[in-house]
Amino acid sequence: MPSPNAFRRLILPIVIAIPVLFTMLSYGLFSNNIASGLWVLMSLAFLLGVPFVMGALTIYFSPLKWVKSLGYQILMPWVPIGIFFVVTLLVGWEGWACWLMALPLAMVASTIGGLAAARYKEREGNKNERVYLSLIVLLPLIISPIEQLIGKIPGQYKAYTYIDIHAGKEAIWKNVTRVGEIAAAQDKGWFTRMLGFPRPVKAELNYEGVGAYRKAIFDKGLVFDEKVTAYNHQRSMSFTIHADPYNIPSTTMDEHIVIGGEYFDVLNGAYELEPLSNGTYRLHLYSHFKLNTTFNFYASWWASWIMKDIQNNILQVIRQRAESGLPEDRI
Repeated sequence: MPSPNAFRRLILPIVIAIPVLFTMLSYGLFSNNIASGLWVLMSLAFLLGVPFVMGALTIYFSPLKWVKSLGYQILMPWVPIGIFFVVTLLVGWEGWACWLMALPLAMVASTIGGLAAARYKEREGNKNERVYLSLIVLLPLIISPIEQLIGKIPGQYKAYTYIDIHAGKEAIWKNVTRVGEIAAAQDKGWFTRMLGFPRPVKAELNYEGVGAYRKAIFDKGLVFDEKVTAYNHQRSMSFTIHADPYNIPSTTMDEHIVIGGEYFDVLNGAYELEPLSNGTYRLHLYSHFKLNTTFNFYASWWASWIMKDIQNNILQVIRQRAESGLPEDRI
């Protein structure tokens, strides 16, 4: 009879390999949009259903004595999740940003699947194993067509940020309308930088007034084409925002979160300058963006965080330049 350690070394790779293999096959099916988009990668069926099955398979193929540990039920499903994410990143199937956003959902779903499988395993023993296994494996394939039939739910959201600046309104406003070259050292957008999003470089405006064209230029080839729709000198400026995803290099952003793409787009923005006391002004920056997924309730949280990080980054550059009193190209 093999020793406990030998048995563990023998069975553990199987416990991990089966759910990883299942997820690889599911990824191939869902990412290729086979059967007229019945199985779609950007869906709850994949982001929740597949990790649920992964967690259930992990516990299902584990020895009962391991499964009796609650910690094992909760944490062990995360191991194949982590392996799958690392493999897809290494081979370039998906980007870091996309998986980072999906990870919390996947971890929770896999744990729930593991807990559910543990209850069945402890209660039913070996009865109806094949039926149970077939049902859990088919779960995402059944849910996805129903989800696609219901359809995506477009939604519009608002990201609001502001900053207080101790400077004259003229100094502030000239940095609002036109933003000179931003050095990498001035980039404080830690969250978007961590996700690999392009950083802001500069903003150009052809004239100050309604109908003016403004370009917000980021690195890696990302450019926002903006048109001024309302203008009140040194008080407010509103503008539409357009990003053409076809002009953004494929290496710049993951296709599932590219701005102007199928799922995420920025619509418009506005600056408002509010006088406070003691020579201080509050600069407000709003933007409206839209999402087109079946899980906007979750995606909107990430999208809002991204937009606010971009806006706060721009605002801190404006404050630094306005308060310094130096020409923008010397900062």
